[in-house]
Amino acid sequence: MSSFNTVFINGQWTPAEQATISVFDRGFLFGDGIYEVMPVYGQHFLRLDEHLTRLSNSLAEVRIRNPYSKQEWKQLLADLLEKNQASNCAIYLQITRGSSGNRDHSIPQDIEPTVFACVNPLPTVPESVKTDGVAAITRDDIRWHRCHIKAITLLANVLLKEEGSDLGCNETLLVRNGKVSEGASSNVFLVINDELVTPPKGPELLPGITRDLVLELAHQQPNLVVTERSIDEAELHQASEILITSSTRELYPVTRLDEQAVGTGKPGPVWTQLFTAYQDYKAQYQS
Repeated sequence: MSSFNTVFINGQWTPAEQATISVFDRGFLFGDGIYEVMPVYGQHFLRLDEHLTRLSNSLAEVRIRNPYSKQEWKQLLADLLEKNQASNCAIYLQITRGSSGNRDHSIPQDIEPTVFACVNPLPTVPESVKTDGVAAITRDDIRWHRCHIKAITLLANVLLKEEGSDLGCNETLLVRNGKVSEGASSNVFLVINDELVTPPKGPELLPGITRDLVLELAHQQPNLVVTERSIDEAELHQASEILITSSTRELYPVTRLDEQAVGTGKPGPVWTQLFTAYQDYKAQYQS
C-alpha cells in the first residue's frame, strides 16, 4: 500500500482501508461516473484549472451535478496533499452519480454524488524509455462514441491495453473508420515529413491536458511545424516518430509499432526536443 493513506470520501477524511461506498452506488453498478488524474510536482498542481474545467465539462455531459465550486475543489485538493504530506504525486478524483438504494437504469432525481479522492505515487520516466522508447500495437477502436468524456467506464480501454501488454507492448493505438483516434490510455502525435501531427479534438478522443501542453510547447519550438488534423491509419506506419502523452507518463516515444521499427527504432529528435521542453516547464513547479 502507498504511504499516502488518507483518502476523502463523501466529506470525510479516513484511512484508505476504512473507506467504503454503498453496494448500490451507481458507479459500482453501472460505471456511472467520471474521474480526473492530476499530476503534482513539488507541491504544485500542473494545470489545475484546466483539469477542473475538464472535470466540470465531463460532469455536465453525463448530467451529474458538480458537488463543489472550483475554489472548493482547490481547497479540498490542497487539504488532501497536506493530510498525506504529499509531493511529486498524482491525485485521483472520482465522482459517481451516487446511490438511490436500489438498482434501476433510470437516473434518479435528487441524488447526492459520491466523491472520492486519493493520492498515488507519480512514476518517473524510466531510463529505458529515454534510451529505447516503448512498443505499441494497433487495434480497432471498439469504444463508445463519446470518448471526450472522462468516464469511469473503461472496460474497453482496459481490454485493448491488455492486448498490448500480452505482446510486451506499453500501449495500444486505436483506429476508427481508418482514422487514428488515440491510445488506450494516451493521446498520440506523429512526425510525418518533419511535421508534428495530432488528431483534432472531438468525440473520438479525450481532450488531454498533457496533450494540450505538449502542443503549446511544440508551437514554441523553432523550425517545428505543428498541425492538428485527421490521421490515416497508413500514416502510423509511415511516421518517422510516434509520441504518446498522458498525465502520469508525460511524453513517451513509441519506437516499435506492430513489431516493426518506427523511424530508426530509437527515440527521435522531435521527442528529444519536446521532452526537454516539458522537463523545463515542470521545473518551475518543482522549485
